[in-house]
Amino acid sequence: MDGTEGNGGQPGPADRSHRSSVSSVGVRAADVLVYLADDTMVPLAVENLPSLTAHELHQAVREVLQLPDVALDAFALWLVSPLLEVQLKPKHQPYKLGRQWQELLLRFTDAPDDDVAMDEPSLQFRRNVFFPKRRELQIHDKEVLRLLYEEAKGNVLAARYPCDVEDCEALGALVCRVQLGPYQPGQPTACALREKLDSFLPAHLCKRGHGLFAALRGRGTKAGTGEQGLLNAYRRVKEVAGSESEHEASLSPHYRAYLLKCHELPFYGSAFFHGEIDKPAQGFLHRGGQKPVSVAISLEGVHVIDSREKHVLLGLRFQELSWDHTSPEEEESVLWLEFDGDNEGTPVNKLLKIYSKQLSWLIALPRTPVTVAELMSSLIEYCIELSQAAEPATPQESAAGPASAPGSSPPPTQHPQLRRQGSVVCSRIQHLSTIDYVEEGEQIKRVKPKRSTSFFSRQLSLGQGSYAMVQPTESLEQG
Repeated sequence: MDGTEGNGGQPGPADRSHRSSVSSVGVRAADVLVYLADDTMVPLAVENLPSLTAHELHQAVREVLQLPDVALDAFALWLVSPLLEVQLKPKHQPYKLGRQWQELLLRFTDAPDDDVAMDEPSLQFRRNVFFPKRRELQIHDKEVLRLLYEEAKGNVLAARYPCDVEDCEALGALVCRVQLGPYQPGQPTACALREKLDSFLPAHLCKRGHGLFAALRGRGTKAGTGEQGLLNAYRRVKEVAGSESEHEASLSPHYRAYLLKCHELPFYGSAFFHGEIDKPAQGFLHRGGQKPVSVAISLEGVHVIDSREKHVLLGLRFQELSWDHTSPEEEESVLWLEFDGDNEGTPVNKLLKIYSKQLSWLIALPRTPVTVAELMSSLIEYCIELSQAAEPATPQESAAGPASAPGSSPPPTQHPQLRRQGSVVCSRIQHLSTIDYVEEGEQIKRVKPKRSTSFFSRQLSLGQGSYAMVQPTESLEQG
């Protein structure tokens, strides 16, 4: 996941977590500090720390917090520093991995030696990347909801989850309700919001300037956003009847409302990687260069997010893509994404090349060296396997109508506001530098395609629908 980067990467939870939990602890009885998403800590007195597994420490945290059984699946233990984030498997031994931290940094990052020498991980209790959103809807425990809410809030405020202004205001209003209580007309609420605006909205929406330069940048923000829009949204937060008597109990519906709003974001719950993509050639000299991106991989698909502009460049469900990776020793590793598009109105197949110079998230630590592209490719493959093994649709989902036939258009989304023009979560394929190619014989040529075969062998094969390659037609030959 993202950390603070000189290349413009979005700051993530790791930026506020440069703390020691494991690596400096001795082998005898010791206090281990496990940090939660709200920056509080859970001290654990443990024996024989070097041999303890992540599962055993996970169980200890659940017992201290008195969490229900669903927390075993909803959360995982992570080793986190500004340079690297690792979601641990149950069998991993956090102490031993902490002692090997510098080796991991040298292996999986390009951080300067001085930064590597000073870096030390903290042990964190965070959302499991492989926990489905549909199971979150079944959670009613207040503390589990609070922890999920705190983590989602941190990702929204850090702009790891890009949101439209209206959505940021709606989410910020729920944070106001949690922190300030119900809206009361006549109280000096505007002053309180102004003083703590960055606690409710991402930093790039808290800037006071909305002059000509901001207008020319055109990120989809509009003049006058900020505290006034937040205040208006705060007024509209609905209270649950009969819950006001118990403040803590009354917060659960607002935690749930925040999570439900985040569920509308297609990259919610993703694992994040740093990467770079080629810029389209511009200007008289056709200069291109590269731009930093975040690659978000979840159980639902892959999203490529512009790290500076904080909007989605490309979003693909697994049914809509083919992928592969290359790892030439003399260059950085590359993840390739293939998807359908158009070239001057003609349907084509497109290739996007994602360079992966630095790893910022891991789900497994293989014994043999691997590249970032290989890890992303393996994660895509594992997410597809989990999706195929998922439970069948619920009766409510089935009631929406019969399943779509293979090759037919998917049913409309339940949240059409995410498809509105200019939304930060909509793909901006025109901002991508892709390769449009055709397969003729055994060679791949960068021309208008007439092919009917995917360049890649790695693609999703589901019973209902799969990645559909462009079929050659007379109109294509004419183009």
